[in-house]
Amino acid sequence: MEFTFWDILRNLLLAARWTIGLSLAGFLCGGSIGLLLLTVRISPSKPLRLGAVFYIELFQGTPLLLQLFLVFFGLPLIGIDVQPWMAAGLGLTLWASAYLGEIWRGCVEAIPLSQWDAAAALGLHRPYQLRLVILPQAARIAVAPTVGFLVQLVKATALTSIIGFSELLKTSNVINNATFEPFTVYGAVALIYFMICFPLTRYSRRIERILKVG
Repeated sequence: MEFTFWDILRNLLLAARWTIGLSLAGFLCGGSIGLLLLTVRISPSKPLRLGAVFYIELFQGTPLLLQLFLVFFGLPLIGIDVQPWMAAGLGLTLWASAYLGEIWRGCVEAIPLSQWDAAAALGLHRPYQLRLVILPQAARIAVAPTVGFLVQLVKATALTSIIGFSELLKTSNVINNATFEPFTVYGAVALIYFMICFPLTRYSRRIERILKVG
């Protein structure tokens, strides 16, 4: 069966939709948990802080591929049937939450303590201090590292092909086995990843300029 370059590219672009969708799902869900981790990490309660530290160290200290294996093969052992897309989404969410929570904690702690004192002097309770005074300032600092991690997350989706999720790399392997044109197939895959990631970095620089982050 003959495959033209456009046949290869069309199928790869269709597969790229799953890569983008999985990246967005992992980033949004992981970001939600990351915000919770941020709140816990800077809370006055020592047990809560230690629990958050353990969670973050666990997911940062183990390979993402191992985490995907544990989700995909471990959950069925306790009676939970997991499809590849569900295991991929859950694994990336947990992994992303640990990194985003720690990135954002560093950005919050970069804000001078005088800002906390000023917010307290206004009579604001701690949750309002964080939401109204600290987080808006920390968001400016967080733009570059957050987008940088999102780029890493997009590339990390390639690991989900190991557990059977049909994203860009998995599809490229199937196409390569049918066409025997590895340079063409994987060259197109590299180009698609670049087309996804490069605009993200450019857009983050634009946001930084808008926010006047020097």
